[in-house]
Amino acid sequence: MSTPTATPLPPFRALGDLVREHAAARPWHAAFVQGDRRLTWGELDELVDRVAAALQRDGVLPRQSIAISGSNSLEYATLFLGGLRAGVAVAPLPTGATREQLAGMVADCGARLLFADATVPPLDLPTPRIAMDGSPGHRPLQDWLAPAGARPQPVTVQPDWPFNIIYSSGTTGTPKGIVQPHGMRWAHMGRAEAGGYGPQSVALLATSLCSNTTLVCGFPALSRGGTVVLTEGRFDPLAYLEIAERERATHTMLVPVQYQRLMAHPDFDRFDLSSFAMKFCTSAPFSAALKADILRRWPGGLTEYYGMTEGGGTCMLAAHEFPDKLHTVGKPAEGHDIRLVDEDGVEVAPGEMGEVVGRSGAMMTGYHGQPLKTREAEWYDAAGNRFIRTGDVGRFDEDGFLVLMDRRKDMVISGGFNIYPSDLEAVLREHPAVADVAVIGIPSPEWGESPAAWVVPAPDAPEPELLRQWANAKLGKTQRLAGVRYIDELPRSDIGKVLKRQLRERWAA
Repeated sequence: MSTPTATPLPPFRALGDLVREHAAARPWHAAFVQGDRRLTWGELDELVDRVAAALQRDGVLPRQSIAISGSNSLEYATLFLGGLRAGVAVAPLPTGATREQLAGMVADCGARLLFADATVPPLDLPTPRIAMDGSPGHRPLQDWLAPAGARPQPVTVQPDWPFNIIYSSGTTGTPKGIVQPHGMRWAHMGRAEAGGYGPQSVALLATSLCSNTTLVCGFPALSRGGTVVLTEGRFDPLAYLEIAERERATHTMLVPVQYQRLMAHPDFDRFDLSSFAMKFCTSAPFSAALKADILRRWPGGLTEYYGMTEGGGTCMLAAHEFPDKLHTVGKPAEGHDIRLVDEDGVEVAPGEMGEVVGRSGAMMTGYHGQPLKTREAEWYDAAGNRFIRTGDVGRFDEDGFLVLMDRRKDMVISGGFNIYPSDLEAVLREHPAVADVAVIGIPSPEWGESPAAWVVPAPDAPEPELLRQWANAKLGKTQRLAGVRYIDELPRSDIGKVLKRQLRERWAA
């Protein structure tokens, strides 16, 4: 099959304005679905107005920010869109982070308000907290909303204004927020990466709304007046399949471990999934064997995205069109300039390996409040064009498809969440029994990968399991260590870099 063509979009339009246009055209059509709850475009537009009006009433100005943290819900989605209509940047925060991490993110993004549900612990912050789910102890959302019929003052959103601030992993110390402008999000919604979206599309989302992975699939459907279906609670393969069949889903975005669990479910083949036009995958290594199984048993196309939350260059593999290239992550997307550079920042010759850098219309403004880290993430060509560095090493094959050779800065990707080993290593180093440490990713049947630690112990160190328990009590849910092992000395290169590949091989052996 060929890749379906999406409904074209104008050069730029604020998403909040498009919501109003879709509501005027088809007020009865479903915009969001979750379980037995349905929100039509007309109802959504009214709620988005009430959110925007309430933000303006509370003095939240365009380009300032609000934070949202909690489980996926219609309230979460409405608040996000209401913030956008008011020209406010939205920081969707991960619920799996620790209390200290969440507090750091709220402070870092400068949120004027925090919207949260009962999954978010109490935070010692001056920021007013609104309860999305009506949980006790905080002002309920229904009381905070502007009254029915309220209309906000119009805001003319500009492409360079911040759309959202994404914290792509749990952090310790100073968080690192990725500022994505409206122009970047609009590029995501454009034809090149939209995968056949139209007004009858039904996008089934089973990953968190705090993740860029989720938003890359959800917003294109909304931009074209389609329907977004949200799953409830933790990912359940059987529940997902039941929803997909009942709602006649046409699009979905899943991480590899979710595809793995779905394809392995004994009842997978009894469900009618013929409504699917396109399925997407990103965020983690996607094995060629799993791609082939999906192509064989799941109707519709399959597209893999390779890129970063920071933006820059994206590669796309239309697996249904190139079944002999399943070991690659595809070719650069239309309008995306992807190059490979050596350790000195010099472009490598064709066929050679190098670090992947990319440039496109979808690029972050920078890391919020961290200009030095922003500069470290940038590479400029001879003409002065700005690219984003990935830290991944790869090569282009003879047909122009990108083959990844090594992992991005040794990042661990567990269940679609990015886990930075340095964050976990910093926590472990707080223990007096840890003389040296290196965190690696090890295979996990459930999550694809899990973090584990090699520790050089100090005298009188406790048993490794006790150290693991101590560390996990201080880490976020998605960061917790699957194992700790002791080693006499970490292997290092001549320049002192820890050779993590050797550690991974030793763990496997």
